[in-house]
Amino acid sequence: MRLGKSDEVLMSEARKRLPYLVIVIIIFFFLIILRGWHLQIIRGDELSRLSENNRLRIIPVKAIRGKILDRRGRDIANNRASFDLGVVPEDLKDMKAFLDFLSNRLSAPTDKVQKKIETARSPFDRVRILRDLSLDNLAILEENKNSLPGVYVVADPMRNYVYNDTLAHLVGYMGEISKRQVADPAYADYYLGQDIGKYGVEKQYEPFLRGKDGTNLVEVDVMGRPIKNIGSKSMEPGDNVVLTIDIELQQEAERLFGDNNGVLVAIDLTDGGILSMVSKPAFDPNVFAGGISWADWSKLINDEMKPLQNRAIQGTYPPGSTYKIVPAAAALEEGLITEKTANDCPGYFRLGRRRYRCWKDSGHGTLDIKGAIIQSCDVFFYKTGYQLGIDKMHEYALKMGLGKPTGIDLDGEKGGLIPSTEWKEKNRGRAWLVGETISASIGQGYNLVTPLQLAVMIAGVANDGVLLKPKVVDRIEKEDGTLVKKIEAAKIGDMRFSPNTLSIIKEGLRGVVASPEGTAGRARIQGINVSGKTGTAQVIALKAKREKMEDVPYRFRDHAWFIGYAPSESPKIAIAVLVENVGHGGEFAAPIFRDVVKKYFELYPEKLNSMVTDEKNNIR
Repeated sequence: MRLGKSDEVLMSEARKRLPYLVIVIIIFFFLIILRGWHLQIIRGDELSRLSENNRLRIIPVKAIRGKILDRRGRDIANNRASFDLGVVPEDLKDMKAFLDFLSNRLSAPTDKVQKKIETARSPFDRVRILRDLSLDNLAILEENKNSLPGVYVVADPMRNYVYNDTLAHLVGYMGEISKRQVADPAYADYYLGQDIGKYGVEKQYEPFLRGKDGTNLVEVDVMGRPIKNIGSKSMEPGDNVVLTIDIELQQEAERLFGDNNGVLVAIDLTDGGILSMVSKPAFDPNVFAGGISWADWSKLINDEMKPLQNRAIQGTYPPGSTYKIVPAAAALEEGLITEKTANDCPGYFRLGRRRYRCWKDSGHGTLDIKGAIIQSCDVFFYKTGYQLGIDKMHEYALKMGLGKPTGIDLDGEKGGLIPSTEWKEKNRGRAWLVGETISASIGQGYNLVTPLQLAVMIAGVANDGVLLKPKVVDRIEKEDGTLVKKIEAAKIGDMRFSPNTLSIIKEGLRGVVASPEGTAGRARIQGINVSGKTGTAQVIALKAKREKMEDVPYRFRDHAWFIGYAPSESPKIAIAVLVENVGHGGEFAAPIFRDVVKKYFELYPEKLNSMVTDEKNNIR
């Protein structure tokens, strides 16, 4: 067939363009090869990982948190079953539809949920968005599971505080780890959404309680739902923490406060173990376990009674007349007075043109040091403090454990304040006044102590001057009872007073309760000799104190103190009690001390019976 002229022209044009077409084809195949090389060689590892993430998922298996037990092995904090809702962000097909579902069907706060999802460390990580689902919400999720890709429900043990607000400040509470903590290298093995101890024993012993999480490697379908288990690593449960606390004694101590606020600290004199630690008002740590709402949190932190504060270690108060033990010991040790030194109390002490009154307007007459302790004579200690001076009292107060942290195994302990001339010049920019020494000598003025410090001090007197480090944990055990760690008794100081000084002080403290003139007759116990010291801490000016207590606004009323130990002859337990805004220590704090001691020996009768053996063997 013969081509026409026009056809020949077309063929000629085609031949001319063929090289260009070949070049385009070659470039096209080169780009394909280049792209293949880039995907397989340059990004091969990354794409392989993404592919595996689409097919395989590592699902964490949360470790069961260790229990917190009392000294007799009774559960204080354990775990209960709960169900949590989570998502894998990569598998969510429609974020808006999912958030609408949460809002309309589960009444969930979608703004918080969205924020959690958006701040996930990886789109393939599981993000817990709702905790402790109700049965109704579980049923709704089950009905709609096929239309909720990337959504899962998991059984997750939740912390349970068996006695609610009882012992709340000591045990503490759990909470979700913060972003700041996750960014801290110290928390490198934690992840967002995970629970962590935030307060109390839960925080202090977190490394033992938490255990080690396990993992499950599973194959998932296109909806992100597990279809096959590939492998797993078992989780390791946390260790159990055994407290020095007796929960029965704790419950009785809290009951005795009734509607009053205050503090009680009871110490085992053999090892410094805390037998009871009351701080009222309290809070229920269970409200934190599922994630506390902003309204509940705001209510707690704005409450003027400060229910979140552990008053035993964070509350600082004037010690009142309990402090009189300090100048008594200092004056005896310094040789300023002896057992026979007598001072006259006409009802006031004159310094210059000012009169410092005794609590007993008519005066106590002539008293020696034991009588002054027994009757808590202000004038005797005004004179004694004046002789000593503030710096000498400061020295002895520190020696007796006041004005500095005790080192207890709880976070946030405060040191209080025992003033000195140097302290005032440095912090107030003014010289110390002699009149301030007079107030300080009976535990007023700038003096501030924690109830725990006073408990340690009176325990030290009972233990012949030895100061034991207080502790709230006795030991840490594996789930099967195997010992992990024993918290041994530790000495934090020694008053190093002469036997004569200790003997005089102890006789005075015993007389406070036993003597008809003593200020703590309400602390007496049939068949048990007890020793102690009352105190009334001023909250308002001395002039207003002459008013009737019921006429004074609640927040300005005096605090009532009693510190003591029992039995007097062979002490086993020491206690500090503070009842806020009620009045005199002998009237309000001493009866609580008495009933807690009675309960203690009901629970541990062998401690009382051993007193006879101690005396025979001259242990004390």
